[in-house]
Amino acid sequence: MERYGIRSAGVAVSGGADSVFLLHALHKLGRATAVLHFNHGLRGAESDADEAFVQELATGYNLPFLVASALVPEGNVEQEARRLRYEFFKTHGTVATGHTLDDQAETVLYRFLRGSGTAGLSGIRPAAPGIVRPLLELRRDEIRIWLREHSISWREDSSNADPDFVRNRIRRRHMPELSASLNPSLAEGLASTAEWARGEEDYWNAELDRLEPLYLDIRPETVLIQLGSFCLLPVAVQRRLLRRAVERVRGSLRSIDFRHVEGIRAMMATAEGSGRAQLPGIEAYRSFDWLRLGPPGFDARIERDFEMPLLIPGRTADIDRDIVLEVELCPGGHVYNDGVSGLDGERCIGPLMLRNWRPGDQTAGKKIKALFQEYRIPLWERRTWPVVTSGNSIVWTRRFGAAIGFAAGPESRKILMIREVKESNPAKPASMELKRVLHSLCEADAEVL
Repeated sequence: MERYGIRSAGVAVSGGADSVFLLHALHKLGRATAVLHFNHGLRGAESDADEAFVQELATGYNLPFLVASALVPEGNVEQEARRLRYEFFKTHGTVATGHTLDDQAETVLYRFLRGSGTAGLSGIRPAAPGIVRPLLELRRDEIRIWLREHSISWREDSSNADPDFVRNRIRRRHMPELSASLNPSLAEGLASTAEWARGEEDYWNAELDRLEPLYLDIRPETVLIQLGSFCLLPVAVQRRLLRRAVERVRGSLRSIDFRHVEGIRAMMATAEGSGRAQLPGIEAYRSFDWLRLGPPGFDARIERDFEMPLLIPGRTADIDRDIVLEVELCPGGHVYNDGVSGLDGERCIGPLMLRNWRPGDQTAGKKIKALFQEYRIPLWERRTWPVVTSGNSIVWTRRFGAAIGFAAGPESRKILMIREVKESNPAKPASMELKRVLHSLCEADAEVL
């Protein structure tokens, strides 16, 4: 464990041979701080007997015994049970688990058969945030031989014989058959593949950290990609960056596979047009030269129509719609810079109102909808596109500025300077950070067998 900067850890003990061996070894080295056990209750009295066995071990080693239990939600029983265990582990500092070289080999084989890329083939990492796995270089049979030689008992999980679980079929049928007929060193070979793939992934993760700010525009809950420069990148880089973008939105890559990434790339590759695609837990939205990745139903969260008085002078903000307008009252002859629109205050009759663009609205003698097409404004930006009105007239529009007939000129005596403020580097909403924290421990090993 010291190679990962860890001198001591709690030990996750199911009662099986691997975790019992791990507990014995770490206790003998003086590195075990506590015994952690999760009772899923899936096997009734047998599960309770496992808990009692592990508690007896903890007492014998004079270590604190930490136990938790919870009903496994419906769905993938193995994945849900694993999620519950890891949520329990992360509340108790660093925890050591008893995964072996055989677990590594079975995981790599499963992911290969499922069609995983190198990220999946990297298998079980020796260490992850709050988790260390000291036994990944040991074979399962070696551990059992040692336990028998030292008269140390363990519990056998009867569910390990259930062929309904893929991991059991791989462990009991496919691995032995392949080892006997093709490669006696299959387990070691698959574990080497995982180590090779981890090196590749470590390189790519560092490279993506460099490329991400160049090609991904990270927003609160969404990621924008400008297609022109992105589509010139090598295919391998495109795929990696798209996976990173999906992870930024969802907090994980669970259930995202090759066909999902290629579906997004196909949408991006068309010369023109728009389109939408639903992926597990995410929506890809193409419009003109932009792609947006966001949560399903992201736009529908906020009502399209809104209206509010424009403060003069002052700041008017609608944070949910990412609209902030600052208005300054200036005397005639005031010089203003790019990005600032000047209205002739004496031509604006009555209170000025800030609202969204609506079908039929016109400015500069053109329908705003036509200007959207001309300026290639992405569809998702139009929904709450801000305009300022005076009575029934639109006097100012985002990007298109002051309307003809209301714009300040040299003769204007009272000028209303309108500036749209864009908050720089907006913080990610807490919901996104929570999603990432929830997946941080178990996502790298989401299909550990």
